Amino acid sequence: MAFAVFASTQLLAQPAQNAAGEGAAAQAPVPLERFFQRPAVLEAKLSPSGRRVAVSTSRGANRVGLMVLELQPTPTAKRVALFSDADVRRFDWVGDDRLVFDVVDLESGSGEDRRQAPGLFAINADGSEFRMLVKRRGNPFVSDGSWRPESLDWNHMLLQVPLPQEGVRPDEVVIGAMRFGDNDIKAVTPLWLNVRTGRTRSLELGDAPRNAVSWLFDSKGQPRLATTLGEGRRALHWRGPGETGWRELAQSDLLNGPFTPNVVDDSGALYVTHSEGPAGEAVLTRFDFQTMKPMSPPLVRTPGFDFRGRLILDRAGSRALGVRVDTDGEQTVWYDEAMKRMQALADERLPGRVNRLSCRRCGADDMVVLVRSYADRDPGRLWLYEAAQRRWQHVSAVMDGIDPQRMATVDLQRIKARDGRDLPVWLTLPPGVPAGQPAPAVVLVHGGPWVRDGHWRWQAMEQFLASRGYLVISPEFRGSTGYGDAHYRAGWKQWGQAMQDDVADALLWAQAKGQAGKQACIAGASYGGYATLMGLVRHPELYRCGVAWVAVTDPFLFLKGSWWIGDDIGGQGRRHMLPELVGDVEKDAAMLTAVSPLAQAQRIKGPLLLAFGEDDRRVPIAHGERLREALRAAGRPPEWVSYANEGHSWRLLATQIDFARRVELFLGKHLKP
Repeated sequence: MAFAVFASTQLLAQPAQNAAGEGAAAQAPVPLERFFQRPAVLEAKLSPSGRRVAVSTSRGANRVGLMVLELQPTPTAKRVALFSDADVRRFDWVGDDRLVFDVVDLESGSGEDRRQAPGLFAINADGSEFRMLVKRRGNPFVSDGSWRPESLDWNHMLLQVPLPQEGVRPDEVVIGAMRFGDNDIKAVTPLWLNVRTGRTRSLELGDAPRNAVSWLFDSKGQPRLATTLGEGRRALHWRGPGETGWRELAQSDLLNGPFTPNVVDDSGALYVTHSEGPAGEAVLTRFDFQTMKPMSPPLVRTPGFDFRGRLILDRAGSRALGVRVDTDGEQTVWYDEAMKRMQALADERLPGRVNRLSCRRCGADDMVVLVRSYADRDPGRLWLYEAAQRRWQHVSAVMDGIDPQRMATVDLQRIKARDGRDLPVWLTLPPGVPAGQPAPAVVLVHGGPWVRDGHWRWQAMEQFLASRGYLVISPEFRGSTGYGDAHYRAGWKQWGQAMQDDVADALLWAQAKGQAGKQACIAGASYGGYATLMGLVRHPELYRCGVAWVAVTDPFLFLKGSWWIGDDIGGQGRRHMLPELVGDVEKDAAMLTAVSPLAQAQRIKGPLLLAFGEDDRRVPIAHGERLREALRAAGRPPEWVSYANEGHSWRLLATQIDFARRVELFLGKHLKP
């Protein structure tokens, strides 16, 4: 198939660039504001017919709104929703003519999340018939909206948008009414909601457990699997097509589930992931309702990684078109022959990139395909392909002013920790450093810690640090997920111990390879901030300085909580998970004291930059204030900054830019590139 010559205009206009100015400043560092800008495009979705594309974008405005692109007969773009005091966050199509979305105020800082709820709104594709469906907490309506007294209370959230098909009522979605207690969601009750009238009706649940906290639906919006939590136990309940009652599939404690549900198709097949092999890597397979176990052999195995991704079903929800996985890079394996050819077509046109396809009438001669194309040096671009006309159209760059040629490359290495454990390490390599010449290093430790952080994609902090001449080393230390259950469990009760050794081993390996110089600093947020502090405690010979933000400094406060210091850690997790993952405050008191940055503050000798959000409920600012006082008492006060209205992440652009500038100056003083 030949490529059509692209002759149409770009669908979303971008700001003009000053070419002369860019050229004159080619040798100057990329302005830090480029890295910490609001993305011009957040998300894009095809309508069910493929005739329209909805895009959440801030292009041409100060806020993120919704724009709809009409593809036929002549491509046109129209902004259909824009508010002066809120930004569109998640959205979806309900049929071909109506959209539902929620909002967040990106100008209020992340501390807003504990005071506000996102609400739910609907609007037509032409911008008409705007309606509030669910109120926002604290701010019941955006000023540009139409408040209605019959709107649902804030504790309702969108659960599922059924696919348009026979048996599905038009304009209806599934929402959930949430009930809270003990900092946890205690129950979610599904309801049907009409996005035009705002009316609700009950969803037939039969004898389903009334305390289910999550649900899995088929493409028609029928609930098939319900998950319940209580007293440290998790149970999975199933009701297949044609079945009248619910049955329990499995029950376990919160840390040892036998499998994890992934997706259900309309025939009643349940696809799950479970751990397999010596490394305990998660694989994708079907669930056998006869044996009540995952089937063997698995459908998808990703050696060296847990299966992370999803099965891609056709619009009828009955046939698997392919599977999307994330190993060292994202890829889609298509089962459908026509989609295999489409992927090859996109990869030929956009080589050396991840090209994620979403389609309507997938594989047909008149299919419409939305391509999100990105790379480690490029935040990404959106393209449209219309098969009937063989027409490619560039929709928009995801971020403006990013020159991929001036960005850093990202590489994944698998090394051996000191005890022989396989240790994945992501490297962001500073551009312009000659081969064989070591660079000063920043060991950037991820938060969580029970997450996978590294991916082959553009990431702002890593790219910013690399642009200043630093090699960025990001270890997936034991306790990280995504690399097998054995790697995850090896980190249990290893805060400040083997987990900390892994971080040090990543730096020592890079130095031995000649990539990292002898000068290095350590940095990170949340758990990464904790690891930064413990790095200065345990390995002061390795790190000239540390940058820790929203950092856990007192494990006892983190594990026990306090009547006087509120946080948002759930009661179930605090009672039944954290004692196993981190430690028991009574049985492991000596160990926890030894790995407490607050208790070990006298051993922190290196220069330290501490930053906290004043509205942080995950790691309250008391963690930072207590450590600051301890360091002052020791005669080594840290550099300190706190940000009003920010929680456990920096949301305000002003905060992100101010903090990045402080980091740049701090590293420039203590770790000169």
